[in-house]
Amino acid sequence: MLRIDQDEILPDKWYNVISDLPEPLSPPISDSNDSSSIELLNRIIPAEILKQEFTFNRYEKIPDRVRELYRIVGRPTPLIRAGKLEEELRYKGKILLKYEGGTVTGSHKINTAIPQAYYASLEGSRSVVTETGAGQWGTAVALAASLNHMKSRIFMVKVSYDQKPLRKTVMELYGGNVVSSPSQETEFGLGLLAKDPKSPGSLGIAISEAVEYALKNDLKYMLGSVMNSVLAHQSIIGLETRKQLEIEGEEAEVLIGCVGGGSNFGGFVFPFLKSSKDIEMIASTASEIPKFSKGEYGYDFLDSAGILPKLKMYSLGAGFIPPGIYSGGLRYHGAAPSLSMLIRNGRIQSDEVGEPEVINALKVFARTTGIIAAPESGHAIATAMRYARKNPAAKKTMVLNVSGQGNFDLSIFNKVGL
Repeated sequence: MLRIDQDEILPDKWYNVISDLPEPLSPPISDSNDSSSIELLNRIIPAEILKQEFTFNRYEKIPDRVRELYRIVGRPTPLIRAGKLEEELRYKGKILLKYEGGTVTGSHKINTAIPQAYYASLEGSRSVVTETGAGQWGTAVALAASLNHMKSRIFMVKVSYDQKPLRKTVMELYGGNVVSSPSQETEFGLGLLAKDPKSPGSLGIAISEAVEYALKNDLKYMLGSVMNSVLAHQSIIGLETRKQLEIEGEEAEVLIGCVGGGSNFGGFVFPFLKSSKDIEMIASTASEIPKFSKGEYGYDFLDSAGILPKLKMYSLGAGFIPPGIYSGGLRYHGAAPSLSMLIRNGRIQSDEVGEPEVINALKVFARTTGIIAAPESGHAIATAMRYARKNPAAKKTMVLNVSGQGNFDLSIFNKVGL
């Protein structure tokens, strides 16, 4: 582990990539002529978050209280050299791990949950609502809400709700109220259940339910991924990594992370976009949700019901129902507009990995690093292992964002055996 001084590493500003993109980002649009879906954001999103969503400022000051809470939950997270993994892969370069699983909630999601809950509490909110796929985001929201003296309601995709009961337990321990989605608590959920009582659900469905519930009950809604403000909050990952590398006299040459909606990946790599070096950036996705290879690049809804605005992004369609792979955080139909643009113009490469290869990568990773990584992170690990095996003689420094720990996902191994 690199030995660092926390105050030296922890940033005091978030980085916003918007002004550094190769072309202007297409704005969100409403599906109707009255812009109602855009205007409703004012009802459910804290004003400061909306301001950050549409700002062109390159940097945004992190409030002192948010930095204090970041320290409490375990920031900065460590940068670790995976020497045994290098040996296993016979890789001549270096493999460094930015380990977001080191936070108390076990993933990167707390990085944006804390500021969103903080801003909601400043507006007098007593409760917030959101959705969750694998449970990492829901866990972060539950804790962030409690740290800011609020309650939380979390619509959890049914297939993950059934697969990962311990995630539900942790969310409830943190004070969250967890509901399986589709549910009987919203009109949208009731309609889906009437058509298919055994619906496995999807993130798009859960988002629709959370937004409908927020509008009906006058609550603040917390954004889990995709949006500019979320990726800006997550830039703390890349900013810390940059400083840690600088202190150790290292330079990143390859950056790899997994992509669901794009928050951990964007937050990790975006602070490196203006680097003087031509850094390879590889986004790893699930081959079962092939948004970059088979999705369309254009405007699509964020949610299945079409309540929220449309964004220009890679998407498999807001009605896409993904297979029930264990990497619940990657089962989203779209990707962040900024990331989609950079994939589209070739600045960022993409890779797709299926669940069997991911499970094998997680085993090798655990046995060489001691870290039980989340299934989502397993895609990034598998892509990194592919890269190392394809380029064994390369002496490049590879930095891998391990976005979460997998201690609550061990049933994946019960499914296939060790």
